[in-house]
Amino acid sequence: MCGIAGFIDFSQKSGQDTLQKMTDVLLHRGPNDAGYECYSSQNAVVGLGQRRLSILDLSSSGHQPMHFRQYSMVFNGEIYNFKEIRKELEAKGYTFSSGTDTEVLLKGFDCWQEKVMDKCIGMFAFVIYDEQKGEVFICRDRAGVKPLYYYWHENLFLFASELKSFVEHPAFRKDIDEKSVSLFLQYSYIPAPYTVYRNTYKLKPGHYLTLNLQKAIPEEKEYWNVLEAYRQPETKLSERDVIAHTEELMKSAYQYRMVSDVPVGVFLSGGYDSASVAAILQEGSGSRIKTFTIGYKEKQWDESAEAKKIARHLGTDHTEWIIGASDAKDVLHQLPEIYDEPFADNSTVPTTLVSKLASKDVKVVLSADGGDELFAGYNKFNQAIKYTSQLPRGVQSLLGAAMSIIQPEVIPYFNKKYNFASRYEKMKLIWQDGKPQQALKYISQYITESEAAYYMGSATGKYKTNFDLNGELSSIPDPLNKLLAIDYRTFLVDNNLVKVDRATMSVSIEGREPMLDHRLLEFLATVPAALKVKEQTNKYILKTIVHKYIPKSMMDRPKRPFIAPLQEWFKDDLREQMQYYLAPERLQKTGLFNASHVQELLKKYLDGGRVSHQKLWNILVFQLWYDRWIEKL
Repeated sequence: MCGIAGFIDFSQKSGQDTLQKMTDVLLHRGPNDAGYECYSSQNAVVGLGQRRLSILDLSSSGHQPMHFRQYSMVFNGEIYNFKEIRKELEAKGYTFSSGTDTEVLLKGFDCWQEKVMDKCIGMFAFVIYDEQKGEVFICRDRAGVKPLYYYWHENLFLFASELKSFVEHPAFRKDIDEKSVSLFLQYSYIPAPYTVYRNTYKLKPGHYLTLNLQKAIPEEKEYWNVLEAYRQPETKLSERDVIAHTEELMKSAYQYRMVSDVPVGVFLSGGYDSASVAAILQEGSGSRIKTFTIGYKEKQWDESAEAKKIARHLGTDHTEWIIGASDAKDVLHQLPEIYDEPFADNSTVPTTLVSKLASKDVKVVLSADGGDELFAGYNKFNQAIKYTSQLPRGVQSLLGAAMSIIQPEVIPYFNKKYNFASRYEKMKLIWQDGKPQQALKYISQYITESEAAYYMGSATGKYKTNFDLNGELSSIPDPLNKLLAIDYRTFLVDNNLVKVDRATMSVSIEGREPMLDHRLLEFLATVPAALKVKEQTNKYILKTIVHKYIPKSMMDRPKRPFIAPLQEWFKDDLREQMQYYLAPERLQKTGLFNASHVQELLKKYLDGGRVSHQKLWNILVFQLWYDRWIEKL
C-alpha cells in the first residue's frame, strides 16, 4: 500500500524538488520509504514519486520506483495472487530478486503488457514509464478500490493518489468546477470522472490511460466493465449450488486478503457483510482474529452491542470505542485534509475514528464494502422498482404531468411532512421517466438538481454520470440487476471506497475490500435477481451463508446503516460550528452560494422544521473544504 504522484511536463519546467513535494504530502499513505526519480526525454520530463507503506517483503528490495529493462514503475495496492503469477513468469524464464508483488506486476507487464490486469486479483493503481517506447501507462483496478487522479492542462499532465499532491505543483490551477459542486450537493460526493477542479479527473475503474510523449494526447481505454458481467447468461445452477459456490468464492476472496507480512484485522459493524468476513476468517484461523467496532452514546444509533455479541460468538479478539459529539467535533476539522475534495458521507467521522482505533494494533484492516451491491441489500433498490411498477405507465405519466403543474406548497397537509418538497419533486421526476434506473438516481440525491441550483443561486449546467446509463443497460433484462450495476459504478466507488481508503490511509493502515474480488462479482452477476431478493428478504444468499456460522436469532433484525447521529449532534455540540461556517459572510466568499437561501434552510432546521440534516451537512462540508484548500492557501 502506498501513495504515488508524478508528472509528465512537456514544457520541461518541472523538476526533482517539485516531485518530492508532490510525493511527500502523501506521507500518511507511506511512512516507511520514499522514492523520487525524474527522466528526461526529447519531448518531456517524466517524474515518478512514491511513498511506501510496507506490507509485503518489508526489506529495501521493495523500494520504488522499481526498474526492469526499459520500464520504471510506481505502484499503489496489492496483487493478492502474485505468487501464482510469479510461478507462471518463472516458467517463462523470469527471475526475481524480491518477495514483492510490485516486481511480479512489473515483470508481468513486460511479458503480457496491458493483459497482465486480466491475471491480477487485487486492488491497484500504477504508473509505468516505458523509456524505449516513450510512453507512460497508467492503470486503475476493476472496482476502483485504489484512487488515481490526473490533471491535463497547458502541456502539463499530473497524476496522484490524492488531489493534495497537485496543489504542490506551482503550475496547477485550482479553478473550481461549478458543475461538479452541483453534483456534490446532490449526492454528497462527486461522481467519476469529475473532480472539484477543472481539467482534473478521476481515472475510471477498469480503465487505463496511455500518454505517448510524441503525440502528447492522453488516451483512455476500458479493460473491464461491470455491465459486461451482468450481460452474461444466467447461471443454470440450482439454489443450493449457487449458495455453495458463492461461499467458496467468498472463502477464497477473504483468505487472499489475509496475505500480509504485518498484523491484519477486521472492521465489525454488526451487520451481515462484516459478520461474514469475520466469521469465515475466524473459522479458518488458528488464532483469534482482531475485530474493531465504533459505537455511539446515542443508543438509538448504536450497534456496538450487537457487534460484541457476534464477536463473542465467533471468538474474535474484539475492541470497541463508544463515541459522542465531542469526538466528532475533534475530527470535523480534519476531514478536509483527509478527504481533499468535498466529501460528505455521513459516516466519515466514525470511519475515521474506527481506523484510528484499529491502527493501534494492526497495519491491515478488512472492510466489507460491496455487500449491498453484490447481494442486493439496500432498500433503495426495492423502492426504485416499487415506484416504477406499482402503477400502469400511463397513470404514472399523468401523475408526473399533474405534479409539474401543481406546486407542493399548495398542499398544506403534505407540506408539513419531513423533507416534503424534495420528495415531491423526486416522485414527479420518477413518474415522468418511468425507468427504475432513473428512479435510483433521484432516490440517491440528498439535494435535487433544482434545489442545488436554488442554493447556488443559478443553474450551472449538468454532466452525464453513471446514473444516466439508459442505453447501455438495455441488454440487462432484470431491473434489479440493472440497479446493482449502477450502484457499483456510482455510490460504491465514489462514496464508500473513497471513505474507507482515505480514512484508513490517514492513519497509515491499509484497507482491503474482500467482497470486491472480481470473481465473486462476475459469478453473482449471473445469478437471477429472484434469488438475491427472495420472499421479500434482501441479501437472501448472503444471509443463508452467514446463518451457517452465526445463529439467525443473533442476526435477524432491521437493517441499520453505518451512519453518525448528525441530526442530534448538529443541534447540540456542532451547532456553533454550523452557524459559523454557514454565516452569510462566509458563504459569500466562495461566490458559489445564495447566502439568503442557505440561511433560510438553516433557520428552518434549527427552529425544528422538517428539513433533512444532510442538506446542511453537504454545504457545511463544502465550506470546510473551501476554507482549507482555497482560502487558506
